[in-house]
Amino acid sequence: MQSNVAPRAPRLFGTNGVRGVVNTEGMDCEFAMRLGLAIGSYMKGPVMMGTDARTSNDMLRSACSAGLMAAGCDVLDCGIVPTPTLQYAVKTNKASGGVMITASHNPPEFNGIKCIDPDGTEMARSNEERIEALFHTCAFTRADWAHVGRTRPNATAVGEYIDAIVSLVDTDAIKKAKLRVAVDCSNGAASVVTPKLLERLGVRYVTLNADPNGAFPGHNSEPTPDNTKDIVELVKAGGFDFGFVHDGDADRTIFVDDRGRYMYGDRSLALVAHYACRERKDGLVVTSVGSSMCVEDAVRLAGGRVEYTMVGSPIVARAMIESGAVFGGEENGGLIFPELQYCRDGAMSGAKVLEIVAKHGRLSDLLDRIPSYSQYKTKTRCPDEKKQDVMGRLAATAKGDRVDTTDGVKIFSGKSWVLVRPSGTEPIFRVFSEAQTPDQARDIAESYKKRVEELIRG
Repeated sequence: MQSNVAPRAPRLFGTNGVRGVVNTEGMDCEFAMRLGLAIGSYMKGPVMMGTDARTSNDMLRSACSAGLMAAGCDVLDCGIVPTPTLQYAVKTNKASGGVMITASHNPPEFNGIKCIDPDGTEMARSNEERIEALFHTCAFTRADWAHVGRTRPNATAVGEYIDAIVSLVDTDAIKKAKLRVAVDCSNGAASVVTPKLLERLGVRYVTLNADPNGAFPGHNSEPTPDNTKDIVELVKAGGFDFGFVHDGDADRTIFVDDRGRYMYGDRSLALVAHYACRERKDGLVVTSVGSSMCVEDAVRLAGGRVEYTMVGSPIVARAMIESGAVFGGEENGGLIFPELQYCRDGAMSGAKVLEIVAKHGRLSDLLDRIPSYSQYKTKTRCPDEKKQDVMGRLAATAKGDRVDTTDGVKIFSGKSWVLVRPSGTEPIFRVFSEAQTPDQARDIAESYKKRVEELIRG
């Protein structure tokens, strides 16, 4: 019997846009133009566009813009801007949507195309599926000669974004504290925003890698401990109140405290969540299942509560909207401030930590009040067709104080947990664990990795 159900279009968009190596199949100018046609056919109105600093931006922006205009959409070109700057511009200018040309933290040979919904949030998966269907079926809207779109520059996005951040933090307290910070813009889009923001806040600052350069000569754009050694040494040597570093498109920020200690993203998430709940009693904080226990510890200490979601910043943001959360984010340094917008925001993160330090004291002292745990991450290969069966058997046989199946299988036991998640893009399982010591975290993760491998063979 023949099925009447149409096959689902192959997936293009990953967890954060479409990405690939430039000028290979899937990320060349022909692909970008066709995807622009599909996006324009879906959005059907003015589209705001921005890029990070990658060397291929002009090529992909031009090609994608051509597709958008062919579908009848005007393109409002914001130039090089952080992703949250473009998201704020989409929301405040009431555009039909936005397109950001960025590969975020990926190496320089990569680039990507990311879509933004009219409310400034990262595009919902259901809307990405509509664009994918248009792309694969070539069901494009093609404007007649008199109604093709046009491109015009938008020169106000950066200024309006900075104005909004300044209005939402205690600028007087920051200025009175006479803080001195070091900031690493990673040769990315933060270079056009963060120094200007610090000047507006009256903060003395020293910059590293603050010139947009798509080759990332300072270091790769992922703010890992290895890539942030320079700012750690600068903070240690220079008498700074703290330092911070952005990723390539500045939607994430990693901090270095006044003692030169690299802060993993869950530490800044916990710190800001604590003060958000202190300001608004009984506040709700939303984060994904992979976040550290220190987040819940800090939130409870302030009288708040935590809600967990599946992994992915769009999922966290939409759960925040639905629940009226006062704060949220992910453990990778992506913090979401609902008073500004429902997306990860690197510049707002920097401004908020400046306010917290100005009002409450040294960053190292504030961090030392938050419990610390050790994490361990590993992975193992698994054929895609076996993933669901393995997940079901693991959940059915899991032993612990509590089992959470929000996203994968997360098993709690005392002051430790392990999370086993199937990758959505690779034939692997990821295994994350957290415990009170590094050895405990490693042993837990390795034992569950072995268990998953047994289930795969079984």
